[in-house]
Amino acid sequence: MAQVLRHLPQVTDPRALVGAFTRDDAAVYRTSPDRAIVATVDFFTPIVDDGRAFGAIAAANAFSDLYAMGAQPLFALNLVAWPRDPEMLELLGEAMRGAADVAARAGALILGGHSIDDPEPKLGMVAIGEVHPDAVITNAGARVGDRLVLTKRLGTGILSTALKRELIREEFMEVAITSMRTLNADAAGCMRRAGDALHAATDVTGFGLLGHLHNMLVASAVAARVFAARVPMFEGVLSLIDAGAVPGGTERNVAAAAAYASWSAGVSNTLRTALADAQTSGGLLMAVASTAAASLLADLHAIDVEASEVGEICDGVPGTIAIEHDD
Repeated sequence: MAQVLRHLPQVTDPRALVGAFTRDDAAVYRTSPDRAIVATVDFFTPIVDDGRAFGAIAAANAFSDLYAMGAQPLFALNLVAWPRDPEMLELLGEAMRGAADVAARAGALILGGHSIDDPEPKLGMVAIGEVHPDAVITNAGARVGDRLVLTKRLGTGILSTALKRELIREEFMEVAITSMRTLNADAAGCMRRAGDALHAATDVTGFGLLGHLHNMLVASAVAARVFAARVPMFEGVLSLIDAGAVPGGTERNVAAAAAYASWSAGVSNTLRTALADAQTSGGLLMAVASTAAASLLADLHAIDVEASEVGEICDGVPGTIAIEHDD
């Protein structure tokens, strides 16, 4: 992606508050002194067998980028690439109903979209939201001493790959499916209530925890420590990694991390893979002042958000991450 982005022209228009070059979650464009539009797009192939669950996950995943920027969703457009087979079209109907359910929970309208005939099904959304320009949360403000808070467990990439390879049944990953269907709206509300103590945020999706944290650190010109024992995982993830249920995206993330991550002796190769697992509709990763971390966690726990303090921002080569085994 970095190789692709370097070919784009640098945007200098002052109305463009956030563009592609900090690898943030969404674009932000100011339309007036007190209003900015936040826009994102995401789509992917099915990761579960149930059509309605797939649609719900696809929608929650798209809206997550808006929540990570501090925005409120307004509306969405469906993106559909799907086979014309009648049975598959029935499945598409279920998927779109699942997406509509999640959009309604987000308070957003689905106003249209675009579809093409494709032998491999794909579904996603263009999601549009709004935020006050002074309230935009980016990935570029993390400060030395900040604590890193994560709001969902890791391992959805491993679990969905295990399902495709028939190593598990869908019932085994029901907890993960529920997590992926869950909007980050409540977590984002806590994030906004943290006010000026909340310095940076991103959502954890395709680049995994380490990849998205790396982007935050580069944008913020800082380094970080991650305490591996504190990072929450879904049940069975580590054993499924050992069984070979590792998606290609996760393998690429592991390879990419070699350039910026260092590992303590106690961090196994299995755990390294889990920390780099490519997520779908993952949690928010927040950099919050150390003095406010406990209150933010208490706020999140009070509304049943599974939040954990997983690391801290520190001095060092910008973008680098030291992963320590002990907490």
